[in-house]
Amino acid sequence: MTVRNEETGQITGTQDKDYNLLWFTETCLKNALRLETYIADADRSGDSELADLFRRAQAESRKGAEQGKEFLRRRL
Repeated sequence: MTVRNEETGQITGTQDKDYNLLWFTETCLKNALRLETYIADADRSGDSELADLFRRAQAESRKGAEQGKEFLRRRL
């Protein structure tokens, strides 16, 4: 059984939904950066198929980050 402490902003000053949005945006940005390394590694080893997979994943991470930033602009 999982017990969840609902954060209403009294402890951290940030409600769960706002924290989650911040976390999501940061994670997408970090993932886009990390994938840059993976792309370079795949390119260096001559595996263009893998590099293309990582490029597509990076594009999706950037898209998520942009969507998260737009939500942050509107909501916070």
